[in-house]
This record gives sequence, C-alpha cells and structure tokens, in this order.
Amino acid sequence: MMNFSSDNVTGVAPEIMAALVAANDSTAISYGNDEYTQQLEVKFSELFETDVTVFPVATGSAANALALSVMTPPFGAIYCHAESHINLDECGAPEFYTGGAKLVTLPGSHGKISADDLAIALKKAGAGVVHHVQPAAVSITQATEAGTVYKVDEIQRIAGVTRTHNLSLHMDGARFANAVVSLGCKPADITWGSGVDVLSFGATKNGAMAAEAVVFFKRELAETFAFRRKRSGHLFSKMRFLSAQLEAYITDNLWLKNAIHANKMAAKLADGLTSLPGVKLCHPVEINEIFIQLPEAVIQKLLAEGFQFYRWDGEDSTTLRLVTAFNTKEEDVNAFIKIAASDSAEAVKITVV
Repeated sequence: MMNFSSDNVTGVAPEIMAALVAANDSTAISYGNDEYTQQLEVKFSELFETDVTVFPVATGSAANALALSVMTPPFGAIYCHAESHINLDECGAPEFYTGGAKLVTLPGSHGKISADDLAIALKKAGAGVVHHVQPAAVSITQATEAGTVYKVDEIQRIAGVTRTHNLSLHMDGARFANAVVSLGCKPADITWGSGVDVLSFGATKNGAMAAEAVVFFKRELAETFAFRRKRSGHLFSKMRFLSAQLEAYITDNLWLKNAIHANKMAAKLADGLTSLPGVKLCHPVEINEIFIQLPEAVIQKLLAEGFQFYRWDGEDSTTLRLVTAFNTKEEDVNAFIKIAASDSAEAVKITVV
C-alpha cells in the first residue's frame, strides 16, 4: 500500500535496526546506567555545540509533557499555537503532568505564533494577580503542525519576549530534523542560539522505532526531571534500547540524511500536484508535510488505486494531508502525481464538454 498518511506509518531505518540488534547482543546495566545512555550527553553536546543534559523517553507526548512540567507550576500558563500538538493531540498530558497548568492558545497563520501576538497576550495576562494563572512558559513547534518552519529571526523575537517576561521557552521538535535541513542551518542556530531553553528532540517520525529525547540547554531546569520521568513510567529498565536508537540516529548525520530525502519527496509531490487544475496548497511546503485541496473525483481515484492519506478536516473534506518519510519511494510519488493528473485531465474534459 502506498501510504502518505503519516511518517509514523513507516518501519525503522536499517542503521537504527542494526544498532538495536547490536545492543541486544549482550547485557547492560539497567535504568540508564548503560554505556549507550551515558554517552548521549557527550554526543548531543557535540551535536548542539554546547553542554546539554539529555533524557531519553519513548514518545513525543511524554517528551513534551514532562519538559513542560519542569517549566510550569500548577497555577501557571503555557502559551502555544491553537493547533499545536500539545493543545490538540496529547489528551491533556501537559495539564496532567504539570499538575493543572493551563494552555493558553494563540492564533497565527500557517501554524506559527508571532512575537507581537505573544507580547500582547502577556500584557493582558494579569501577571502577579492572584485571580489569574501566571505566565510561565511558551511552547513553539518546529516544524509546525502546518508543515512550516520558524525562521531564526522569528524564534529570536519570540525568545526576546519570553526573556522580557521571565518565561521559559520550549520547542516541540517532533520533526526537528526536517526543519534543520529545510533552513540549512546548524541545530544550535534554532535552539539555544536563538533562546530556546528545552527541546523535545524527535526521532520516531524520522526512522527510529520509538525514541525521543528531552534536551536541556538551560540545564538547571533539569534538576527534578529524572524523578518526573520515573514517576511517569518513562524510566525504562532496558534504557539502552532507546539510547542505542538515538545514538545511531545522530551518527554520521543519519537524522539529516533521512530528513533530506523526506523533504525532497514532499517537494516533488507538491510540485507535481500544484501544476494540476483544481488543486490548491493550504500552506507553504517547507518540510515533509503537504496540506492540499484536491477535487473529490481525484481523491476517489487515488483511493481506488490503493493510496492512503488523511482527509484533514473531516470525512467529507477535500483537504488532504500528505506526508512523506525517510523511505518514501520516488516511484510512489510519481504514481500519485500520474494518477492525479490523469483524473484531473478527465475532469476538465468532462467540464468543457
């Protein structure tokens, strides 16, 4: 089946599977005291060109919620985009793990909040007023839920607002690799170099089996994280199997190579589709996600041919989300475009007649 539903539908990158097999070949000290986990901080510090504290976890929701739990008191407010994953897709996990902190959502085109809107919201927040939740943190998603990326200057301006108000800045980096290669920058440039305090570093969507990392650039925030991770059930007894994935993921730039391919396939797919009649992009295509409107007849033909994808705004919607991945086949992209083109041409012919 030619599946463009998500980059979560894929298997595991061969290099990461090989690392898991190697980690399985002997015994190791449990609960993160193994050599794989112990080396992660050194390797991630090299990757980000600064000293960091790193904690492996198994899911992105755990990474986000636990990261926010050390940044926000129960009476705090976390500012985020209205369509962010922490707001729509984590079943209240941030509220649960923070002990009741409130998510305050902001609008923004193409999935991004702006520094100006954030500043206005904080001015009205009632900081110091006992009747109001207290501003504590801001969370941005890189890349966003709309498949767009925050540029370096956009992050810097948001970070400037957070510093003015003494707030922490979190980045949900479920597709962080795709953003890095899209921007052509260093990982440091869009994290601590721009004012980010904590990063949820995603690997699962880009070739891992199940591995994410919480990366602390502001290392003092990590003081209680180990206890929170244990309490949440994410301190794995066989932690080496998470850490081995992460080590393989960043070794020899595998994470960037995988993202380059995924982004390239998305660009090719988008270019092929946008040349067709009746097709409209909803957002700029900047990573491996495409949000696009197609004629219903084209959608039906693609489904009949075995392609899988999500209708993004409900069962009757003609807006699709198409996602490519590290192992998307170019021939599948070509087939998708060819079938869409043939049916679009037929639809135009019928209309003219």
